[in-house]
Amino acid sequence: MELLTSIMLTAALVVATITDLRSQRIYNWLTFPLILTGLAAHALYAGLDGLLLSGGGFALGLGVMVVPFFMGMMGAGDVKLMAGVGAWLGAQATFTAFLFTCLAGGVYAVIVLLRNLDQFKAVLANIWGTFLVTMSTHRFEYSPVATGKTMPRLCYGVAIAVGTVAAMAVNVAQTGSIMAR
Repeated sequence: MELLTSIMLTAALVVATITDLRSQRIYNWLTFPLILTGLAAHALYAGLDGLLLSGGGFALGLGVMVVPFFMGMMGAGDVKLMAGVGAWLGAQATFTAFLFTCLAGGVYAVIVLLRNLDQFKAVLANIWGTFLVTMSTHRFEYSPVATGKTMPRLCYGVAIAVGTVAAMAVNVAQTGSIMAR
């Protein structure tokens, strides 16, 4: 099961990264089969326990990404890709993958912003201004500094791929299994 999981996730993450970078989309023809095969493979391999493991990972992957999606910060393909990762890894490894994905996404965002220093300075000014207003008024009030440009869009499938592979590597190093136990 470990080998099948590694092959399926690696293949899906490579395809998702390529399509996300080329067209800023992660397609349903990739994510839905990823989710369904993860659920089915675990159910066939370990019965009800496998289905529960896979279903828990699916629910967690979907749950942690759906809030940013509803806030307009994430695409639906990113949400479904993380749900597919969860269906293959189970909840515990999916949580680790999500944490590494957040770190990879932050590094990726800084790298993209550093390509345009005016936007990077505006983002830092927004963070600092929001912090000062919050500390002085004890209310969270966001008033962005205008840059005159739209902010660059991130291909978050890249961060999901990097975070998932990092989580799998850490799990193998710690437990000898890509799915933390």
